[in-house]
Amino acid sequence: MQDYKNYVLQFNDTVTTRRCALRIEPEHSAWSLRRLLDYYLKCCPIRQLLDEGRITESSAEALQTLQDLVYIASDDGQLHGMFAGISFKQADRTIELDDVPETTAAKVGDRQAEIIDIAIDRLNVGYDRNWTGFHKRRWDRDSNLYTRFVLDSLEQHYSPHAASTILEMKSKKDRIDFLRAIAGRIWESQFESYSRFIGRKLIYKMGDETVRNIVEGAGGICSEKVQALKFITDQYGLQSEYLLAGAEAKSLIPEDKLRELLTTFDFRFAKRYMRFWQHTALLYTIDDSVILVDATNGNIPFLFLEGDAARRILGSDDKQAVPVKMAIRGEDFYYHRVSQDIVEKLYFAMEGWIPDADLIQVFDNELGLYISKDFFVTPIVYKGAASFERLKQEYVQVCADAGLEYEVNGEWTLDSTLGRRFTEQEQEIASKILIAEEHLLKRYNECHGPGHEAGLVIIGLRNASEDI
Repeated sequence: MQDYKNYVLQFNDTVTTRRCALRIEPEHSAWSLRRLLDYYLKCCPIRQLLDEGRITESSAEALQTLQDLVYIASDDGQLHGMFAGISFKQADRTIELDDVPETTAAKVGDRQAEIIDIAIDRLNVGYDRNWTGFHKRRWDRDSNLYTRFVLDSLEQHYSPHAASTILEMKSKKDRIDFLRAIAGRIWESQFESYSRFIGRKLIYKMGDETVRNIVEGAGGICSEKVQALKFITDQYGLQSEYLLAGAEAKSLIPEDKLRELLTTFDFRFAKRYMRFWQHTALLYTIDDSVILVDATNGNIPFLFLEGDAARRILGSDDKQAVPVKMAIRGEDFYYHRVSQDIVEKLYFAMEGWIPDADLIQVFDNELGLYISKDFFVTPIVYKGAASFERLKQEYVQVCADAGLEYEVNGEWTLDSTLGRRFTEQEQEIASKILIAEEHLLKRYNECHGPGHEAGLVIIGLRNASEDI
């Protein structure tokens, strides 16, 4: 008697590494790629497949993200045509939409399976995302979670009765109070990158994914938190625009150069331009008031500046800086209004075209794994004793100059005086950081070659935070 074969369709994105797998009907294996994409990607009956045990929850979540990377959405969140320039491959061979994909025999558990593996190649895709439709689709997927987040945030900052009144959004005060509560909740969440290397292991989180991460007890970095705030407030009709900011970035923002960088992705000699998008925030217009909101944290103060206070920071004449000290060094941040397409393209690029965005934030942008008012925790990745000693001495010098307590360990452990103090204060975060080692080191070896080892640097920031 011949064993029954499963037919498994796999989609994987070549840049973000997001992938999903689902079991299809055997007769559908003879379909063209176009028909498979229409039925199992664009219009996939996800709920039905989940109920029938033909797709896992994690694959269903990844499939929905892949939908947004392949298809353009209308303002009402409906998917339409594919992004121009997208292509599909099997084993590095381009497959046309009217071709029937090949299957490969494999064993899944104790059963034979035929695998149809489709790689999604988006390297020639442009910045055509409709952000209104994108956010609408994301909201509709789990609207109960997001509305609960909103209500919880309001009730944490006001009374339950006041929260109900504010949600009616009848007055300007209601809208400002709403904004203050949501922004405050996001600012209070952790400033962290460790969650990129545990759980769903998302290289870069969009706004809805960051809200979910906050609900689960973690957080995000500045651009992720800014998108989380805009994702929520857009849904409730508040008008906002992205701001760019950076250390010592006082001069006129070089928009043409930033657009060029988002076309070439050649960042080798661009540090003097990239400092302008080192940080992000939001500017709201509520009735006749403008409000600058920075809800990112990472030891950047919570900014909720109305009217003239916001204009003084954003003005071109006698521009005011915001002094910050995220970890060790004090810096003057300058905030700028900017053409919105630049920021939207930057976010789309980090989500969809920069394969090592997770590592860039940790190492190149020096955000480490976790920043609070008391601690900065970051990995130290090296090859051999000489490499470790060189990197260690850099931390020793910086911390000695700043008068900060520190420990540099060549092993991924918190078993040290400062590490134990951190663990006692942040037990859950400490356990998650320890779990993050395996995937972070795997990712580093994928991007920079094999053979690296990893340890942890822990810096006590109490002295630094008291100087802000």
